[in-house]
Amino acid sequence: MTGMRGRGARRVVRWTGWTAVYALGLVALAFSGAWVWWQPEPGARGTDVNALWARHQWVGEPHTDAEYRALGDLLKQNRISDVYFHAGPFEADGTVPPSKYRYAGQLLAAVRKYAPGVRAQAYLGQIRMVDGHGVTDLDDPAVRERVLKTDAAFLDVGFDGIHYDFEPIYPDDASFLVLMDRTRELTRSRGRLLSVALEQPPLFDALQPVYKAFVPRHGPVHYPPRPTERFLNEIADRADQVAIMTYDVSLPTRSLAGWHYARHTRRTLELIGDRATVFMGVPTYRPLVGWAEDLTVALRGIRRGVDDLDRPPKRPFGVGVYADWTTGPDAWTRYRAAWPPSATTGSGH
Repeated sequence: MTGMRGRGARRVVRWTGWTAVYALGLVALAFSGAWVWWQPEPGARGTDVNALWARHQWVGEPHTDAEYRALGDLLKQNRISDVYFHAGPFEADGTVPPSKYRYAGQLLAAVRKYAPGVRAQAYLGQIRMVDGHGVTDLDDPAVRERVLKTDAAFLDVGFDGIHYDFEPIYPDDASFLVLMDRTRELTRSRGRLLSVALEQPPLFDALQPVYKAFVPRHGPVHYPPRPTERFLNEIADRADQVAIMTYDVSLPTRSLAGWHYARHTRRTLELIGDRATVFMGVPTYRPLVGWAEDLTVALRGIRRGVDDLDRPPKRPFGVGVYADWTTGPDAWTRYRAAWPPSATTGSGH
């Protein structure tokens, strides 16, 4: 019996060893395949339609004329068409105290003077209350009404649109869709824009029910608020612009991180690129988690994703730079080298 147990243990060890070798082989194959795919230079160039998330100080603090002029020069030089100026966040009741954006009027006048044609949008959001956790309860109709009144106040100041960034937004969030409907009515009636920032979609929509059944939406371990294809379509039916927060990629190599950006770019543009302007978010910071992601990798990956399209989308598209407070001169130089079309190539796709 002892010998039989010994032979059984050896078989288990051999089986475990071969399984480990097989798994490592698959991992090596994936890494090498991604490396080979990553090597060719993308053919696609960037576009003249790009967004920038900008810090709250632009609306909350005074600036000199020279500072405004420098901002305008930066926007024009880097082909930025839309700036999301942080103007919130919302209070729990759906309001924003006017004292938080007391210099918005001066900012908007300066943008029109030094960067004519650039759309300045009010970037508004908050931690969305879900299952009793969070700050702003969008399930409360009274809160949604105050959010809409706050939006109207920002449009009265002169902003060209409203940019929502509520987090988390899960793909079963009917109240958020109601808010989007009402906000779209408001912005359309004023001839303005409605834009929204969303998390990147999941690898497979089929995983969402599994996450919902077995993983909580709060706590140290929770499932991420990824928009399904259906939800992304519902958002595109309501928004003029959709910005996908594609950044924070926890992948160990540049080729795998680039594949992440390429895959999301192709999938998103194929899904909603004919109905809404799409901005693929790119970071100008080094994430705390992840070895390989940076601005250059993100831009190259997005261009590879554009290369993979069967045809360009009917609506404009570009990148969303996150963010102005982490983007120094060196980062802008890398951005211009990798993304905006040159004067001789036109405006890209």
